[in-house]
Amino acid sequence: MQNRVYEPEKCWVGEEQKICYSTREEAEMAARVAEYDHGVSGLTVYKCEYGDHWHLTRRKS
Repeated sequence: MQNRVYEPEKCWVGEEQKICYSTREEAEMAARVAEYDHGVSGLTVYKCEYGDHWHLTRRKS
């Protein structure tokens, strides 16, 4: 049996790669999971200007 590691889709935003979420709802859920599982608060979501997907950020939108 082969171990497979999940690699999320990413795109370049500025000088960094960010995880892509298909919908705003998916990105918002990821932000809630990050807060609950890892204590990361203050995340917001935004629509990517380079593709048809969403990203997380700590910056205010």
